[in-house]
Amino acid sequence: MLEIAVKAADSKRAEDIVALEVQGISLLADYFMICQANSERQINAIVEEILDQEEAAGVEVKRIEGKDGGKWVLIDLGDVIAHVFQASERTFYNLEKLWSDAPLVNIEQWVD
Repeated sequence: MLEIAVKAADSKRAEDIVALEVQGISLLADYFMICQANSERQINAIVEEILDQEEAAGVEVKRIEGKDGGKWVLIDLGDVIAHVFQASERTFYNLEKLWSDAPLVNIEQWVD
C-alpha cells in the first residue's frame, strides 16, 4: 500500500514525498505518507492517481477527508494514511515535527 501510494504521488509530480513509520506510535495506521503540490488541480490529480492505483491493487479506501477543500486531502487506506498538502498548509500543520518520533521509511527506490 505504501509503495503504491508513493509511486502514484510521484507519477503526478508530488513534491517532497516522505513516509513515516508510525506503527507503535499511533493507533491510526502503520505508515503516513506525506507530500505536497503547488495547486489545487495538482492535489486533485495526485489524490485521484493514488485512489486509482490503490483500488486497482485491490486496496479498500476507507475514507477521504478534505477533497472539496483543496488544501489538504487525507486518504485513509487502513494501514497507510496518505496526506496530500498544498505547500503552505504542510508548513502550517508540520506533521513531520508532530510525529518526529516516527522513523523515516527509505522510499528512494520508489521515486524518480
